[in-house]
Amino acid sequence: MRKILIPSLLLMALAGCQATPEGSRPAAAKVTPQAHETTPSPATASAAVDDSQVVVRPASFAAWVTDFRARARAEGIDEATLAAAFDRVSYQPRVIELDRSQPEFVRPIWEYLDIAVSSTRIDQGRAKLSEHGDTAREMERRYGVPREIVTAIWGIESNYGSNFGSFSTIDALATLGYDGRRPDFARNELMSALRILERGDISRERMQGSWAGAMGHTQFLPSSFERHAVDGDGDGRRDIWGSIPDVMASTANYLAEAGWRSGQPWGGEVVLPDGFDYSRTELSTHLSSQEWASQGVRPLAGGALPNFDSASVIAPAGAQGPAFLVGPNYRAILRYNNATSYALAVGTLADGIAGRGTVAQSWPRHEQPLSRSQVREMQQRLNAQGFDTGTPDGVMGPNTRRGLREYQRSIDHIPDGFATRRLLERLQSEQS
Repeated sequence: MRKILIPSLLLMALAGCQATPEGSRPAAAKVTPQAHETTPSPATASAAVDDSQVVVRPASFAAWVTDFRARARAEGIDEATLAAAFDRVSYQPRVIELDRSQPEFVRPIWEYLDIAVSSTRIDQGRAKLSEHGDTAREMERRYGVPREIVTAIWGIESNYGSNFGSFSTIDALATLGYDGRRPDFARNELMSALRILERGDISRERMQGSWAGAMGHTQFLPSSFERHAVDGDGDGRRDIWGSIPDVMASTANYLAEAGWRSGQPWGGEVVLPDGFDYSRTELSTHLSSQEWASQGVRPLAGGALPNFDSASVIAPAGAQGPAFLVGPNYRAILRYNNATSYALAVGTLADGIAGRGTVAQSWPRHEQPLSRSQVREMQQRLNAQGFDTGTPDGVMGPNTRRGLREYQRSIDHIPDGFATRRLLERLQSEQS
């Protein structure tokens, strides 16, 4: 019985794939573990779906397809493309199961980085760069994005092409458009997918990817493919499934259009001074490198900070873990996938591939992360004590970190906004 494999690094929930920190359009994505922003947490997953379980086609789904087909026809999609796309379209229950599932337990950032930036993945990245060196150098020259960064995205999105998903993009998006949490989003992506088919970049059979519609080696959603995919090998098609020049060119072009600044690093690991105000460790805080240096922030490796005119300090594990100074190129990576864990993985994997090392400071591995229900309980208890976190939703976003910092100040703890089991237990004891 044939199996359909789900990619080992899934999309960052349908909502978050490749979006800007302010929530603009997605392009390629995956689920990432604990995110510094208000994004779903990344997680690795591997599952098999039996073909016999995904061929159900409810009558109402068939009616929906008929209506969507008419809409697509009215928008100019030709009959041959509509027939190729929809004559054998099938409803995918597993897609809906994945769309509606939200993991209760969130992987801490250090566990995600252990996998995403493993020594094996670094070695594989170096091997891929060696194998495709001429192409990588040409795309770096053309777009100004370092080849190690492009290779790192390739490694994290699909493990260098070994697993970019086996779901039919048309089937997945039709299923989500009919029955998903974000039907309008899925329908727009499905229309983009039809235009890609009509243009002739790829056949329906080869248009495969994740359950949420992201496609190819570096997981572009169809709308992002339309905007950013590039014909890197000059054959007249944009093939991010089978052409490595197209994959590298498209990924580099995406980052270039997201604001990548040639010649600048993504950021670097820093040491924060005693008494540092951790309320400033938010991406919404922008200072120049010189201003950060004047506040005692210094590079871990010595020397001078990278010369950024606008940079932020982030401390994803609070005062107990590493801190980083990140600049405009880090924000460009966030446009690809809006999760701190993801952007750090791309930057540090690229550094590892280039031989610059990865994260040097220790993570607080003794701390147990809170589950979503525990975060929700913490939010409720903080609200009850007057430390406003907004509506309890189980997500550690900026409002929750702000309320938690206020509570930490009230109990003479370092106000770093890092949620721990011990803080939750203290709140519980105070309100028992």
